[in-house]
Amino acid sequence: MDANQIETLDLTGISWDSRGLVPAIVQDVETKDVLMLAYMNEESLRRTLRERKACYYSRSRQSLWLKGETSGHFQEIIDIKFDCDQDALLLTVKQTGMACHENHFSCFHYDLTSDGFKVTGEAEVRPEPPLGRTLELLTDVIHSRNLERPEGAYTTYLFEKGIDKILKKVGEESAEVIIAAKNADPEEIKCEVSDLFYHVLVMLEERGVGVGEIAKELLARQK
Repeated sequence: MDANQIETLDLTGISWDSRGLVPAIVQDVETKDVLMLAYMNEESLRRTLRERKACYYSRSRQSLWLKGETSGHFQEIIDIKFDCDQDALLLTVKQTGMACHENHFSCFHYDLTSDGFKVTGEAEVRPEPPLGRTLELLTDVIHSRNLERPEGAYTTYLFEKGIDKILKKVGEESAEVIIAAKNADPEEIKCEVSDLFYHVLVMLEERGVGVGEIAKELLARQK
């Protein structure tokens, strides 16, 4: 949407509360961690749509606040969805730095124990995406390489050489995983399995098989 469309966008279908606010749940696009809960009014929502950076309404200060304006920890908007009652938002964002004012990646870093609230995780540490999400992100990169074929990229080289070259690499990496396992070297195993995963993902892209189909098949095998 362009600026004019955003300014004239009909937001009357949103179930604003008595203060003209709607809660916004914020989720990181890479890790899928829930980062925070904030509130938006109509002005902050329009500004968010216009600038593609999360802007909220502070209930304590009764004013707008652009996330990251002072810290530099901006939230780039990837997607915005409403729930079924249109009374809550889900923002998918690319988080720069830490989301929490206590310098944790997520505001949700307390456990409730018999001794009260206890901090979990480390400050100033961005969690790594889980394996499944990492494979999804890598798959997206491989797909873009297939479409764009940037010069000098190894993935471009594999696609241009074709399926025989890709399968040759899958075979080579499979053998190297076996050797690494026989050597019982964890570092070697890690590197060789990573190489194998990558080349298998290239093969799947070349053959038009999505990782979602693989996930569905693996789930079907759970007994």
